Amino acid sequence: MTNVNPQLITTANELPGYRLAKNLGVVRGIVVRSRSIVGTLGASLQTLFGGNITLYTDLCEQSRQDAFNLMIQHAAERGANGIVAMRYDANELAPGVTEVLAYGTAVVAERTTL
Repeated sequence: MTNVNPQLITTANELPGYRLAKNLGVVRGIVVRSRSIVGTLGASLQTLFGGNITLYTDLCEQSRQDAFNLMIQHAAERGANGIVAMRYDANELAPGVTEVLAYGTAVVAERTTL
């Protein structure tokens, strides 16, 4: 198992200065989260005052980070050192239950320039 270099993770389809020597296929990280009663009540109070609803922002950020980390783990298990065409997706599975998906193409990238 290799380590995925965070600098070799991109939403682009290529890595400037690198040759994509091997395509290892699609990798993904999936997290399913629900809102807690306390979080829902706190967020409801925040909506009364308007602006950024930090309880939901924090929940979304943590969910995306967890899905991202799982995707990297999946890529490392395949022997990748990079990920191209990385994307996020989210779906509501039930009221208050959301799936967050991070996905991309795992690659072995070789440096072509210094």
